[in-house]
Amino acid sequence: MTTRTRPQARRDVAIVAFAQTRHVRDSAALSEVEMLMPVLHEVLDQVGLTAGEIGFTCSGSCDYLAGRAFSFTMALDGVGAWPPISESHVETDGAWALYEAWVKLLTGEADTALVYSYGKSSPGRLRDVLTRQLDPYYLAPLWPDSVALAALQAQALIDAGDTDEAALAAVAGRNRTAAVANPYAQEPGDRPQGEYVVRPLRRGDCPPVGDGAAAVVLAAGDTARRLCERPAWIRGMDHRIEAHALGVRDLTDSPSTRLAAERAGAFEAPVDTAELHAPFTSQEVVLRKALGLGDDVAVNPSGGPLAANPVMAAGLIRLGEAAARIHRGASRRALAHATSGPCLQQNLVAVLEGEDR
Repeated sequence: MTTRTRPQARRDVAIVAFAQTRHVRDSAALSEVEMLMPVLHEVLDQVGLTAGEIGFTCSGSCDYLAGRAFSFTMALDGVGAWPPISESHVETDGAWALYEAWVKLLTGEADTALVYSYGKSSPGRLRDVLTRQLDPYYLAPLWPDSVALAALQAQALIDAGDTDEAALAAVAGRNRTAAVANPYAQEPGDRPQGEYVVRPLRRGDCPPVGDGAAAVVLAAGDTARRLCERPAWIRGMDHRIEAHALGVRDLTDSPSTRLAAERAGAFEAPVDTAELHAPFTSQEVVLRKALGLGDDVAVNPSGGPLAANPVMAAGLIRLGEAAARIHRGASRRALAHATSGPCLQQNLVAVLEGEDR
């Protein structure tokens, strides 16, 4: 006789707290640990927990950007790794660290998680550093920098009739105007587009280079309800990747974003907010099309990465900003997107919801 077991329902996991630094052009006076510590204290204070009460800790950063091997261990010392804690690290944007922590909580191995990420782009020339993400045989030896590659994508969109320079300027103006109400933004307020950086992208179409950090706390089930008045429940999350070779991709579209959104359940019901990790104005055009976002959706009400783009933290900030709108009742159902790599190569989509008690 065979006994069938009924599959268990998936645990409910929510973002219950979010904090970030005031993003600045150059934080040379501070180490990564000094930049990160106030954020960690703030996010834990929001839920009344200590580091020792957290079940799992996961971080995101880039040793290559920091210029030191295993640089994340210094930040971990600041968190407090003794007595021994359950900890992990991803060498990418903190949004992927949040994904790992979410999976950890889904398994039931922990009830709470601390996720943080940070990046200091000011010590080097970021446009050149990011070329190390490229294919080492065909693309990297040519040294096309991140802005040049984004300009290829923008020109492809213009040639396809999906946008023009005036529309891109409007995207920049809307994002930076929205950031006026964000005290953490690096470049709030509308301003002239300026000269071309790489045609057709002008200075206003490009993100600021800056330093910053962010952190969130995740909690499951009744623990989340106890820690937060209005938790931002993660209804679904998925991440996908495009082909590494840019030459085989259609740069005017993002199938990986669409697939990730589908798997996360983004198309099952309308969203009222979308925090998009679109460092360049042209990339917002691509993401809006892939996600089917209309004018009724508030896109990047925080100002998005065009107002503050700390590398390795900007994606986590999109999830945090979307969750914060749910916490304060400004949103009912929100979509958050994070990306990594050139021209939206890797994409993560999460769907967050609030609930009325």
